[in-house]
Amino acid sequence: MNRRGLMKLVAAAAAGSWMTKREAAAQEQVARAVRGLPSPKIKDVQVIQTAPGGLRLPVVKVITDQPGLYGYGCACFTQRADLVVPAVEKYLRPFLIGKPADRIDDTWQAMYNSSYWRNGPVLNNAISGVDQALWDIKGRQANMPVYQLLGGKVREAADCYGHASGGEIAQVVESAKSYMARGFRHVRVQVGVPGMDGYGAGRGGTATAVKALHKGPVFEPAYYIRRALKLFEACRKELGDEVELLHDVHERVHPTQALQFAKDVEQFKLFFLEDVLSPEDIAWYRLIRQHTTTPQAMGELFNSPHEWSPLIAERLIDYIRVHVSQAGGLTPCRKMAAMAEHFAVRTAWHGPGDVSPIGHMANVTLDVVCYNFGVQEYSPFNERLQEVFKGCPVMKDGYLYPNEAPGWGIEVDEKLAAKYPFGDNERGSRKDLNGGWGEVRKRDGQIIKQ
Repeated sequence: MNRRGLMKLVAAAAAGSWMTKREAAAQEQVARAVRGLPSPKIKDVQVIQTAPGGLRLPVVKVITDQPGLYGYGCACFTQRADLVVPAVEKYLRPFLIGKPADRIDDTWQAMYNSSYWRNGPVLNNAISGVDQALWDIKGRQANMPVYQLLGGKVREAADCYGHASGGEIAQVVESAKSYMARGFRHVRVQVGVPGMDGYGAGRGGTATAVKALHKGPVFEPAYYIRRALKLFEACRKELGDEVELLHDVHERVHPTQALQFAKDVEQFKLFFLEDVLSPEDIAWYRLIRQHTTTPQAMGELFNSPHEWSPLIAERLIDYIRVHVSQAGGLTPCRKMAAMAEHFAVRTAWHGPGDVSPIGHMANVTLDVVCYNFGVQEYSPFNERLQEVFKGCPVMKDGYLYPNEAPGWGIEVDEKLAAKYPFGDNERGSRKDLNGGWGEVRKRDGQIIKQ
């Protein structure tokens, strides 16, 4: 019996008094549930280019053939954002138009394989934008937040860490205290090195730049390591043992220095030490695991399973730190989290300011549905970001909460987004290099990884 016939029967029965109004309503609800909706088809794929926070945030919008049904996804490769745009518009868009919008895994596999050469950051971010947009569409169809589509919550919200930094150690301690006063139980601490350019903090104090054989920014690993150890000592003395301390090396030291550093910081009981090695040096993690118990976090530069799979399977790291759009979106990252769970590796998804609020929502969605969640990196949303992205995740007492609205629960004000084009409010090397980073060298001129 078709829907129209069923409705006539329900109406006649109700009028004939042999079926109550409640029963009639129940029959109608069943009819709606079982009849299904036609599979939406992808009608168009667009890229919203916006920088309300001063960082380039490519956001993909997938539009279906059903009126009002669309979704948004994060494709944020900020340092090469202008390359992601044509990857979506010139390659994925014609490939996707006419395909069903509700076959997410199949579509991901098709996109992933369509370029033949794969696992590069530009294409992975482009794929991620589409993938996350399809999950948004699926949630809007189901009238559920995405976390419900993944099985529902295993925790109420995601415990986060904030970034405490400063040119001097005392400034870092005060910054950390301000996070603790706001309810944060985890704080990343970074301090500047006098006369040098460090990561995550400005140059230490008022020291003049060290002499070098070049005119650019200078960084010397040994100086940085000694400075960081003094920072940890001061933090434990001033902040106590209850706060969880984290630190990001950002790959700037030699593997043997990384090994010694990881051993030296054991006494300070860090929650984790992040990126002591670059992806090119991951084989060294076998030695680090053998010689120290300092928890290791790794992976924000990963975009290939060949990078994270051995580290997880051999239990060489404690936290997987992947940038979700870099790995291709929600679809591969929920599989990565499931794999990591079997090896007692926890998640700590990359969450800096150059991830869009949609990307942050994907992070916190994974956080609340994955049993092996560890901690979530948090970057606050400024006023302009919250105006452009209506429905940013909510931070309260150090916990980040996902939306309860369908899909990601985020709407993009596209007219307002256009007022903050790529390049808006950029300065220095970012302005000169079209959003890219400059270079940092040792005193003798050798380039360092960053």
